[in-house]
Amino acid sequence: MMKRILSTLLLAALALLAMSPASASARRVVIDQDGSGPGGSNQMSTMALLQSADVEVLGITIVTGNAWRDDEARHTLRMLELIGRSDVPVALGAVFPLVRTQEETRIATALVGQVGWLGAWGHKPASITTSAAGLVEPPKPAVMPGPWETPPLREGETRLQPIAEDAAHFMIRQVHAYPHQVTIYAAGPLTNVALAISIDPHFAELAQGIVLMGGSLNPHTDDPEFSTSPRHEFNFWFDPEAAHIVLRAHWPRIDVTTVDISIQAMFTEAMLAAIANSPHPAARYIAEYSQERYYLWDELAACAWLNPKIVTKERLLYMDVDISHGPSYGNTLTWSRDVRPELDLQQVHAQLEVDLPRFTRQFIELMSAPTVRVVPARRP
Repeated sequence: MMKRILSTLLLAALALLAMSPASASARRVVIDQDGSGPGGSNQMSTMALLQSADVEVLGITIVTGNAWRDDEARHTLRMLELIGRSDVPVALGAVFPLVRTQEETRIATALVGQVGWLGAWGHKPASITTSAAGLVEPPKPAVMPGPWETPPLREGETRLQPIAEDAAHFMIRQVHAYPHQVTIYAAGPLTNVALAISIDPHFAELAQGIVLMGGSLNPHTDDPEFSTSPRHEFNFWFDPEAAHIVLRAHWPRIDVTTVDISIQAMFTEAMLAAIANSPHPAARYIAEYSQERYYLWDELAACAWLNPKIVTKERLLYMDVDISHGPSYGNTLTWSRDVRPELDLQQVHAQLEVDLPRFTRQFIELMSAPTVRVVPARRP
């Protein structure tokens, strides 16, 4: 009888352990994002990580980029509300880049030409269209709200609030709570991450690594944004000094999802239709609010971290950003080992080619799945 009771207790204990979602096997990540919305690459990439059953999202930090920080935070909080992940903390980060200003950028365009996408400083795409030749055409602009404006959310107002802690200190606290276990997924301008490095010189080395959506090498495209400026990419360009700081920090590993690989993956009507067949909250959010049929920039970076096998070609390079404030200010700089300068540069894994069918299946499955809630063993 005693053996039977002990056996029953042992089985119950094992069952409880199996239900403990954030065991040592969970991969921990902090999402640093310029969360414009609703829908779009910023929100869908965040959802890809939230929807992964073996990932614990410790929190989301918001930085100005595609839109202004406060507006992005509201869209992100509302997304979490709608997909049933109100448990995830959201911390506000930087409103402005470290050095670059809107006025300097405006003046520079008279000398170096127009930039295809200005993010919070410019215009928001009302729609993405394709030419008769099948090329992506520049979006038609609509005026963006200013940094302190809070226009009504199309998806409805959120009842959630960001936490009181700022983004940089939140990230620092997480890597100290879980040394060498936390990946920083940075899919927007790198201002928040640069501030964390500047506050805590051990921040980067205490992380497990960083995943960046940024940089451009030599994308094969007729898209006018990149065909004439192959080293231009928005996230690095919006805050070049921040990217410079982040790329020179001593991370255990740096993975960079470049423009070169991103333009190989487009969000299509067929993908939307497949996701819309699902009755689950994430799929319903996308079916209702997805507007753009454009490159899956941030989604690819998220999915490549979840499953590195979707990346079929990468290069090991030493990477930096031009901070000279000349015509190439904000452009991506790279060197091979043989020709790199005698500086403290870090090697990055620059992603170049994707297994598109495999990535497409992975993304559709994640977006179509039920809401996943990974309960932490302890929340610092």
